[in-house]
Amino acid sequence: MSEQILPFYLVCDESASMTGEPINEINKSLPELHQAIGSNPVVADKTRFCLISFNHEPQVLLPLSDLSNVTSIPAMTAGGGTTYGKVFDLLRDAIGQDVKRLKGDGHQVLRPAVFFLTDGQPNDSADWASAHKRVTDPSWGPHPHILAFGFGQVDQQTLQSVATFRAFIAKEEFGVAEALQEFAQSLIRSIVRSGSSADADGGMSLQMPNDVPGFTTLPADVV
Repeated sequence: MSEQILPFYLVCDESASMTGEPINEINKSLPELHQAIGSNPVVADKTRFCLISFNHEPQVLLPLSDLSNVTSIPAMTAGGGTTYGKVFDLLRDAIGQDVKRLKGDGHQVLRPAVFFLTDGQPNDSADWASAHKRVTDPSWGPHPHILAFGFGQVDQQTLQSVATFRAFIAKEEFGVAEALQEFAQSLIRSIVRSGSSADADGGMSLQMPNDVPGFTTLPADVV
């Protein structure tokens, strides 16, 4: 009997503007996420987690994994510029390979969920849209749901263009540390609730946040 698997991807900005409190808060939240998911057999069995970081170049810090089999999640180091196009190209390649591997192992793969976090405007503002379009193209089978979270210098329109499901922008009066703690908790809750959920047919259903404390909810860009 094939098992349903729901892949989650955390795509996180680690450009120079994330230096200090922002990157420290994200790194502090990774062991908590690891503990919450990896120690829950039901959730760990039904979900997979991947960490991708990006500045002027993207990298896969943790390939898509069952967190119960992971010793620790690598930390991020801030530096460099902010390029969106390359990370969307990498994300498309990673999702395509991961879905193919999971299906090859006999699993039924649900549409992946991407949590995209950034604190600034992309340096490749004129070019990244085409790479984003390739990863979100409905004609591409495993195109993911993307939730975009932003704070700092990023603007509302950019977040809405990245998101396919919902976008969130931190309120100005909310501190960076508090905002990133709430972001991390929303990711953890989404994975736990999705992995523990059951729809009318007994299968899993993706559980996405409608609201996140300290953030303003924005509709995804629509045409």
